Amino acid sequence: MTDRKGTIKVETTDILPIIKKWLYSEHDIFIRELVANATDAITKRATIARGLNQEIPTGKILVSLNKENKTLTITDNGLGMTEEEVEKYIAQLAFSGAREFMEKMEKEGKPEDSGEIIGKFGLGFYSAFMVSDKVEVETLSMNDGAKPTKWISSGETEYIFTDSDKKEVGTTITLHINTESEEFLNAWKMSETLKKFCDFLPYEIGVLDENKVTYPTKEDGTEDQSKDPLPNEPQFINETTPLWKRDPKELKDEDYINFYRQKFPMDGEPLFWIHLKIDHPFTLDGILFFPKINQNKPFNETNIRLYAKQMFVTDNVKNIVPEFLSLLRGYIDSSDIPLNVSRSSLQGDPTVKRISGYIVKKVAESLKKLWINDREKYESIWSDTGLFIKYGCVSDEKFSDLMRERIIFKNSEDKYITLPEYIESIPESYKEKMEGKVLYFEKDKSDIALKNQLLSEGVHTVEVDDYIDPHFMQHVEMKKIGESEVKFSSVDAEIANILGTENSTENDIKIKELFESILAPKKDENEKKKEDQANPFGDQGMDIEVQNIKNSTTPAFFKVDEQMKRLSKMTMSMGNNPFPVKKTLVVNPSNPLILNALKISQKENKQELVEKICHYVEDLAYISSEGLKVENRDAFVKRSQELISDLTTFAL
Repeated sequence: MTDRKGTIKVETTDILPIIKKWLYSEHDIFIRELVANATDAITKRATIARGLNQEIPTGKILVSLNKENKTLTITDNGLGMTEEEVEKYIAQLAFSGAREFMEKMEKEGKPEDSGEIIGKFGLGFYSAFMVSDKVEVETLSMNDGAKPTKWISSGETEYIFTDSDKKEVGTTITLHINTESEEFLNAWKMSETLKKFCDFLPYEIGVLDENKVTYPTKEDGTEDQSKDPLPNEPQFINETTPLWKRDPKELKDEDYINFYRQKFPMDGEPLFWIHLKIDHPFTLDGILFFPKINQNKPFNETNIRLYAKQMFVTDNVKNIVPEFLSLLRGYIDSSDIPLNVSRSSLQGDPTVKRISGYIVKKVAESLKKLWINDREKYESIWSDTGLFIKYGCVSDEKFSDLMRERIIFKNSEDKYITLPEYIESIPESYKEKMEGKVLYFEKDKSDIALKNQLLSEGVHTVEVDDYIDPHFMQHVEMKKIGESEVKFSSVDAEIANILGTENSTENDIKIKELFESILAPKKDENEKKKEDQANPFGDQGMDIEVQNIKNSTTPAFFKVDEQMKRLSKMTMSMGNNPFPVKKTLVVNPSNPLILNALKISQKENKQELVEKICHYVEDLAYISSEGLKVENRDAFVKRSQELISDLTTFAL
């Protein structure tokens, strides 16, 4: 036939400039688009052949590279096209509104996701011009009596149809690679790019380096170039049936573990996993793995990969699935998610929202099932899953409803316990005093002696961290645990209310006066007024209480107000300096050190020694709770030395 010229019918001639301008930073996406088209063509051929009771050929895609000719060729054995279909689906590009879109991008800057412009105007095929000076399409339709045809374009509006001698049904697209994109003629680079986007496509994808020459191997492992070269074979790069597409009933634990090792080789073995599979009202396959958390490894938000019909879409799922799920590893695949769409569009897509809700429900149900069937394992992995589960409760209401009562804490005997179990464990004699409170112990920041004093009375505390637990506690206090309303309160805020006695003796009054005179001397009104103005959150000064605490062996401890303590932590978590929280020093009048301090104070010329003892008691209270600040350590060491020196003098 005679070559026939035509013109791409669009409203603007700016196809190539738009593509290069908005997609250049992600120009490897062209291979995804062309392979996706090839995949669709193979699937459509199989569907038509099945309806006509024809033989269905095994679908294959071959990517051939030729550095010498600077060509990259993609061949598929899909349904192919007639010349009329090429003109309809490629030449007559519907590009209505392209100029308006381009002008909008000029004002707003580069789109969030370059996939948006590809999908918006059907430019999947034309992404080839990001890396090519010329593109040739040779195709033969599966229709009876169809003739092969060849379409040639240099990215301008003019194109040429010419004869083709193609014998096999399918399509071959040849890209004449431009100088800036010659990296894609490297077989390793092309294989890595295909693995990124097409690692799990349902049809085999082969990469053939046409310039590669391989000779038979000698006994010593070197090539024998005296013999004829071996046939040049393509290297197939993808797994056509990924694990998540297989029936979970046919899989063993080893299958999941081996898959995880292959895809996340730096993580060790997964704690456990969830296999997702649903066909209605949307399609979804996937596997989510619970990893062992490495506290020293930076958090990575790209550990869940999203696929559409086994074609990679994005590994940034921050706006697609709930944020707390990004702590997991895995793969999500759905035919209901469009391949070419921006992340912002996915965020508002109703199908994506339903998929997200389903995933949250399945994760919660799997954890609940593990809790019921194997609590020992549930507890054994809690150090790794606890952060994720608490984070999920705080951030997702439905997840919280399913998991709130299955959050576990370590109690005073280092055993895991739920909040309902904690409430049940409160001794009957203390239930009225505690009034549904859960006493918590801050690891490395609370007075361990206070925890032990409570335990001696059968009252447990739960250990909390300083990262997620403050948020979780606040969340739970707005809900219910079973039928109970729960309030958290720290050990140092509540122990005096629970184990303290109200009767005071003459000695108690004298001890209070002694410690107040040394540690909290009264200020005149002007001085107090100045300090109040300088500190709008309240006086940093210390109150002194004298109170007998059951089973107490410590000379003193600090009591704080729970709400002020939390408010201070909240301001700190928001990046602000924590405001001072007023502390009350509770002195134990039955402790020998306190009694001796009182006796020494009643002797003449011993005032300096008594002051050192009182300050030392204050230091001990700090050390037992939050520890001494750096600037106070030298003073503590100096006072301790002086105190020991003074006391040992009596023994001489």
